[in-house]
Amino acid sequence: MITGEQVEKYIKEDLDSEPKHDCHDLAAAINDVSHEVDYDSYEIMQLLLENRPIDGLHTHSYGFHTANGRSIIEGIQSKYYEYNEY
Repeated sequence: MITGEQVEKYIKEDLDSEPKHDCHDLAAAINDVSHEVDYDSYEIMQLLLENRPIDGLHTHSYGFHTANGRSIIEGIQSKYYEYNEY
């Protein structure tokens, strides 16, 4: 599982950027989807934040998202906005 602090640190230090979204809600959404697809939450975060392919989940083909890659990203987005409503 990944924490909001880890997401924030990754965005600031690895991506040299400032978070524009609630990192705790984002971490919760990433963890939920990670659990659903039974895959490492850190790699799921990297897929979302920097479009890094996950070979084990076949998220990209010829540099473009596959249906599975789009589904994972859309799932995270949907869950994030559910959490962020409250």
